[in-house]
Amino acid sequence: MTVEYRRILLDGYPILTTREGDLLVTRDGRSIGVDDAVHLPPCNPSKIVCVHLNYHSRVDEFITKLPAAPTYFHKPPTALNTHKGDVVRPERCKWLNYEGEIAIVIGRTCRNIAPSEAGDYIAGYSVANDYGLHDFRDTDAGSMLRVKGSDTLCPIGPGLVTGWDFHDKRIRTYVNGELRQDDTTANMEWDMHYLVADIARTITLEPGDVLLSGTPANSRPVQPGDLVEVEVEGLGRLANRIVHGPTPIRDDCGAQPTESEEVISTAMGGDWEFRGKRAAGGQGAQFYESRLDEKK
Repeated sequence: MTVEYRRILLDGYPILTTREGDLLVTRDGRSIGVDDAVHLPPCNPSKIVCVHLNYHSRVDEFITKLPAAPTYFHKPPTALNTHKGDVVRPERCKWLNYEGEIAIVIGRTCRNIAPSEAGDYIAGYSVANDYGLHDFRDTDAGSMLRVKGSDTLCPIGPGLVTGWDFHDKRIRTYVNGELRQDDTTANMEWDMHYLVADIARTITLEPGDVLLSGTPANSRPVQPGDLVEVEVEGLGRLANRIVHGPTPIRDDCGAQPTESEEVISTAMGGDWEFRGKRAAGGQGAQFYESRLDEKK
């Protein structure tokens, strides 16, 4: 039996609710409509660990192959966002991509366990969007810190679902109502239990910690004003609006946003055919930008 819990603000106070149809109900008997609630992230992680490649459609898209074991990067907790929270694309940046994912939320302190034991340490699952600000990929491709860790780039929600069977579940991403990503967990190389056990070999996972389990093919750039929704079968639908950040990236320190082949090709899904056009003296970034709507 699955149960969905949501953390919301009710009368100005953060509180845990249980979803009952179209209502969110508190333990003291108060209730509010699902669409009327102000949502909070469903957990409070000390760390957010993300796998690089996992879905075979994504691997095929990049014309590459999976490593022998998963590789990971880290999003700081300050990147955490929520259902209906705005996702900020900073001024002077333009290559912000969505990545619909499933979030694994840890429920018990977890260290040095077998994959067969991992289910006992998972509190539940949620929907996530692992946004990437590829303007910083040239300098942060190793750590992915600014690419994936900038503020607002990790919305999770709307709730935490317990008792959910992750096998053969569909995951879809929509932009302004148009389907952009469509895959199933059957096409993941490493399942949820494997990922938890792999990380917990050397890193203690604590209650509330999050593991993001990878995205399917067709991550593409989005623009301010776009509504991005990730829907996972049995977990619900996470919605976020892209907004323009009025404060520009400072130019008096640090690496600056770039538009290299690496940046644009990654943002466009490893679109290697366009790399050739650029190398042959095409219109460079302008050529790619002219194809954004077509290639999203």
